[in-house]
Amino acid sequence: MKVNRDEVIAYRLEAQNLNRRLTEQSLVTATGVCGVQNSPPGSALLALNARVEGVTSEAVNTASSDDKALLQSWCMRGAPFCLPTNDLSIFTTGVLPPTETGQRHLILGIEASLDKLEMFLAEVVDRTRDTIGSVLSGRRLTVNELGTEIAERIAHELPENKRARWEREGPYAKGQRLGEGVVHFCLRILTLEKIICFAPRDGSKAPFVLLDEWLDTERPEMAPEDARAELLRRYLHAYGPSTRGDFASWIGVRSREGESWWNLLEDELTEVDFGRRTWVLTEDLDALQSPPTPTGVRLLPPRDPYVQGRDRETIIDKQFHSDVFKTVGEPGTVLVDGRIIGTWRARKKGKNLSVSVTAFGRLSAHTKKSVEAEAKKVASLRGAAAVEVDVDSD
Repeated sequence: MKVNRDEVIAYRLEAQNLNRRLTEQSLVTATGVCGVQNSPPGSALLALNARVEGVTSEAVNTASSDDKALLQSWCMRGAPFCLPTNDLSIFTTGVLPPTETGQRHLILGIEASLDKLEMFLAEVVDRTRDTIGSVLSGRRLTVNELGTEIAERIAHELPENKRARWEREGPYAKGQRLGEGVVHFCLRILTLEKIICFAPRDGSKAPFVLLDEWLDTERPEMAPEDARAELLRRYLHAYGPSTRGDFASWIGVRSREGESWWNLLEDELTEVDFGRRTWVLTEDLDALQSPPTPTGVRLLPPRDPYVQGRDRETIIDKQFHSDVFKTVGEPGTVLVDGRIIGTWRARKKGKNLSVSVTAFGRLSAHTKKSVEAEAKKVASLRGAAAVEVDVDSD
């Protein structure tokens, strides 16, 4: 079977609920497609706005704080994601690599420090896990507060030669001990082990809590292989047709490590010719061959799920990659009738929001009005009383 770019774009937009907004009651459904990254903070709210009618910050806060139907945890690529609580195993157990090598790559940056300490990752994770309950129970602590207390307790358990290295200044932040920086990395593993999660933000702080204390009711559990298989199903449904390498990159592991997921679904996949060998869920073949025509305008936030596919040239012409994909300070993207046609940035000035749109080509008067309407929704979610939109197009 052979497919073209237009078919793949249309299929992915439909799968990711970017053709027609879902009803107001569908926050959990929209979030559960493949999770919604929430970095920079507030991105998840804007991503949900692009997919669900009438989204408000109050509704998302209620779902997270009161109903606890949504949860935030470190997830793919070590980034914070908003997830359905009932799908927690898929996006935690299902993401955690089964080997130490895979886990080291997922939390890239720890290896040199472990070598200095002459410790395995598993050893430091075990020590962190054994300590965290007594430190965090009944409390909400930021990563720095939690790392400081745990590192101090672990230091007293180490032999003198290792303790000296543990307490030296490390490479991660000025004045931060090496051991504290290593603990920060281990906390990512503990989120994937479902020991801790994020509580809702308190101002500029994102505190951690013990998961079992935050969720005081039973939740669905899955065996690791089942969770990995379901994670791959959701990825392929949202980003198919795709490859082993692109899936591994999306998680944040090396391509060969992705085999631990891919091999679980070989009987459920069909090969597709999309300029290279790619695969799709067999059950999604009909949807891939006859997707609805994309319509509508959306202002997607930085790192929106749609632009997190690893085959970037599928959705954005290569000549514009440097405008969209940046190491820091990524802009949002403007989606019009299935095409990324520009970028946008917003800056709050008092009670007003200034939205600056840079288009990759000329925009019609109708499109500009639609962009302005979307900007008003963004302004409302950002707590602005009014919005000023500046569209720069050729």
